[in-house]
Amino acid sequence: MASTLPTMRWDQLFDDLEAQLGAQERRERDSEVADRTRRERAGVELAARFASAVGSELRLRLLSGTQVQGELLDLGEDWLLLELTTGREAVIPMRSVTGVLGLPARASSARTARRFALGYALRGLSRDRVAVAVTDTSGQVLTGTIDVVGADSLDLAEHALGESRRSENVRGRQTVPFWAVVLVEAR
Repeated sequence: MASTLPTMRWDQLFDDLEAQLGAQERRERDSEVADRTRRERAGVELAARFASAVGSELRLRLLSGTQVQGELLDLGEDWLLLELTTGREAVIPMRSVTGVLGLPARASSARTARRFALGYALRGLSRDRVAVAVTDTSGQVLTGTIDVVGADSLDLAEHALGESRRSENVRGRQTVPFWAVVLVEAR
């Protein structure tokens, strides 16, 4: 009986040491996984997260203080297209977004943004003569039809939304630099 007692102490000691070693290996592996996850997330751009959210309901807070909510329909190099809860569609420059609710934490490589920039998207509205409401960084809303889209600005023929773009309805012509555009709602 005396010979089994020292063996049991050694067995307990070895079991305890093995458990400690196993716990240390798990902590190191968990730490490595967490570090790798942080490194991978650090490389994910916001546009890639928006790309993974196409078809999702989002709430955006914009530079002007405006909040909009709707389904993300599409996105481009530097813009988003939302179908707002009002039923209207809106083009939103990504740089005017100050916060997002509903954005997935991860990005998907399956969907990439369209390769054209904001100006190209606005040229489509201009070509189709769509009446728009343009919100700028101050929160001011201008209504009318986009006449010209330049390299870094748009010219808006101002008129009431219910009126067509006829010379007798045009109240003025505003030039708005792209950096000041926060939201363009198609009416």
